[in-house]
Amino acid sequence: MSQKRQQPEEGTSFDERRPRKSPSFRSVVRDVINLCKLQNLIEPVLEPLIRRVVKEEVDSALRNYAISMKRNCGKEIQQNPPESRSLQLRFLSAISLPVFTGTRIEGEGCANMEVALFDNLIGEVISVGIGSSAKVEIVVLEGDFNGDERENWTFDEFRNNTVRERQGKKSLLNGDVIVNIKDGTGFLGNVIFTDNSSWTRSRKFRLGARFMDNIGDVRVREAISEPFVVRDHRGELYKKHHPPSLSDEVWRLEKIGKDGAFHKRLRNERVNTVQDFLMLFFLDPTRLRNILGTGMSGKMWDIAVDHARTCVLDKKLYLYGPSQKNAVVFNVVGELMGIFSSGNYFPVDNLSEAEKANAHESIISAFSDRKKILTLEDESSLITQSSSNLPSEDITSHSYLQQSPFSPNYVHSSFSIGGFDDCLPGGDLTCDEPLVYSGPAADNLICDNLNECLEYFETDFPIHGAVNSFIPCSSNPNIGKAQRGWNVLVSVLRWWFTFKRIRARKNTG
Repeated sequence: MSQKRQQPEEGTSFDERRPRKSPSFRSVVRDVINLCKLQNLIEPVLEPLIRRVVKEEVDSALRNYAISMKRNCGKEIQQNPPESRSLQLRFLSAISLPVFTGTRIEGEGCANMEVALFDNLIGEVISVGIGSSAKVEIVVLEGDFNGDERENWTFDEFRNNTVRERQGKKSLLNGDVIVNIKDGTGFLGNVIFTDNSSWTRSRKFRLGARFMDNIGDVRVREAISEPFVVRDHRGELYKKHHPPSLSDEVWRLEKIGKDGAFHKRLRNERVNTVQDFLMLFFLDPTRLRNILGTGMSGKMWDIAVDHARTCVLDKKLYLYGPSQKNAVVFNVVGELMGIFSSGNYFPVDNLSEAEKANAHESIISAFSDRKKILTLEDESSLITQSSSNLPSEDITSHSYLQQSPFSPNYVHSSFSIGGFDDCLPGGDLTCDEPLVYSGPAADNLICDNLNECLEYFETDFPIHGAVNSFIPCSSNPNIGKAQRGWNVLVSVLRWWFTFKRIRARKNTG
């Protein structure tokens, strides 16, 4: 019987089951010959190309590695110089801003810029020894140099970031650009910028200082300042004052431009000076905020107010209240400084919020009744002196606060010195309104005998009539000897000035 043909296994094809033919010798020889021909044609072309590409890559890698090694070695040498010294120049003060072309570069507070040589290992100025007397050059740097606040820049990096003048322009820095250091410190002379910083890549400059003398193998790291903008001198007319003064126009404050929207709004409300601004801020900040409107953001408001509060105020203080033992104390811009309660002085920091609110209302009332405001020398006198040594509340001070034109309740921007008539309570002086003077020299200032005092007046002046008309008042037993003398003197002087005015009118008539 014939055997059954076996079925092919699933997954296999007929071609796979067929035995493969081995290549013939002839075909192998032909393939080898063709490969040799191709190799002979391609090798002269590819080999130089591959060699050149590999060589360039290797050279580039070696070059980068060499530069990296050189820089790292240089940094190690700088960080560990010979004799274990690490020297650096430093500016001891920040630059006073803003800076304008043609204007001398100054430090904060309009002081001279100072540069010093420091030993970083001990953090002190090198006042003696090598480097304590040398020359330093002042240069201009790019504002974005050392933006990462590194302290290990190289000399080449410092030099490459030095800014030169524009083509066709004068030297960027003019004046005394060489500073002589003595005892480790030196001061910049008259150094000015001749060009603004708007054309640089960062639109800012830095000031740099580098050592000119060679002190061996020790590297002296250069000094650099904070970045700042240099504006054209024409903008100096609109310069903001730091700090402002009370008499400055209000547009001298930050965020308030001259003739801008905020300036016009303030001017319409008669807020013309920095003092007006501060008074309105302390007495009615809500009104001031409403005047400026929503166009001034909260951040702008904070900047303007903070700038105004840097204003330097005089030390005089002002007291107002029903009596010396219960009164409020404030300064020239209406800022609460403290209160008197039961004869004791309490600074503002020791007051509760309720006490501050009541004191604030009293200050507002004081400006509508300014004749009762008393002038005091300073706050320390309030603490060291008892309330009995303070000026009497019945005296109207020679220097008193006037009302501001923008509100009947607010003080004006300046003091006025009253004349003789302003110093008196007004009207005919009687025993019911005595002029009080307290002090250890009061009795010595009054003559024991009134007739001795009258001898200093002119003989044709009817002074005795004025005195006699006032004598009945001096019989009051409650008024002391010194007080009676002062009352007589004031009455005589009032009569004297009245007589002089009448005589002047008759002479002119």
